[in-house]
Amino acid sequence: MDLRSSSPAEDLEEAVSVFVRYRGRLFGIAYRVLGSVVEAEDVVQEVWLRWQNTDRSAVVSPVAFLSSATTRMAINVAQSARVRRETYIGPWLPEPVDTSSDPEVGAQRAEALELALLLVLEKLSPVERAAYVLREAFDYGYPEIAEILQLSLVNVRKIVSRARRHLSDEQRESVDTAEHRRLLNAFVSAARTGDVASLEALLTPDAVSLSDGNGLRSCARIPVLGRARVAKLSTYPRFWREAEPRLVDANGCPGVMVYRNDQPIAFMTVAASQGGIYNVMWVFTPSKITAFLDSWPRCAPPVAA
Repeated sequence: MDLRSSSPAEDLEEAVSVFVRYRGRLFGIAYRVLGSVVEAEDVVQEVWLRWQNTDRSAVVSPVAFLSSATTRMAINVAQSARVRRETYIGPWLPEPVDTSSDPEVGAQRAEALELALLLVLEKLSPVERAAYVLREAFDYGYPEIAEILQLSLVNVRKIVSRARRHLSDEQRESVDTAEHRRLLNAFVSAARTGDVASLEALLTPDAVSLSDGNGLRSCARIPVLGRARVAKLSTYPRFWREAEPRLVDANGCPGVMVYRNDQPIAFMTVAASQGGIYNVMWVFTPSKITAFLDSWPRCAPPVAA
């Protein structure tokens, strides 16, 4: 594009228009790499500032420029976040994101979005994660990914293949949305009424419950393993007393936000296969709940410097 003959106001208006067009995709890339709504929003804002201050007349492909800047910045943030998470108290879970208005969070395919898969992605290096996300969620070609990551084409193919194998070893085949919702509703109903037997029937023998509380009292600081222990923990009477679960759309799947006195106190969702629920994920950390509730529209105009 050539903006050299335009006025400064027209130039900025065009910059905003282009950025808004691709903002959902940029957030989607950053969120999948980072597993954090807040960090992804920060990356997107930084990319906007860079775009605003770039000589855009020299940019051949705005989407390539913006995708590249977002990916590289997200990798840098992910590398520093890994160090910060070493001091996290208890299990760390990705921040859930509200996908009710944008089901794919900017992706061409709703890949690498479910909370359980994002958790597995954390086991990959930031570069492996980025390569997998660009290929599987956004359908970027290998040459494009190689250019973005500044790696050889052969290396990129190997990285994506290795990431696929790792994720395939860790993941189970998911149930469809309707079955996921049925299992989630049945789980919450049984947990609220203290029906341990019904809960055990919904869970796989190797079920795991993870609670993200970062040191909050009454929040399990280690994974709870096994059908019987997960069922017993999930029926904790003090937690469910006067609690009101509300169904939400999180990461492309049904989830539940639990309220007490009209205040959100926890988010939960499950991962399930044909054999039943194998992972129960609880988010109690207030900042992560706030990030979910306060998700800003992906199409909103960026904040100018």
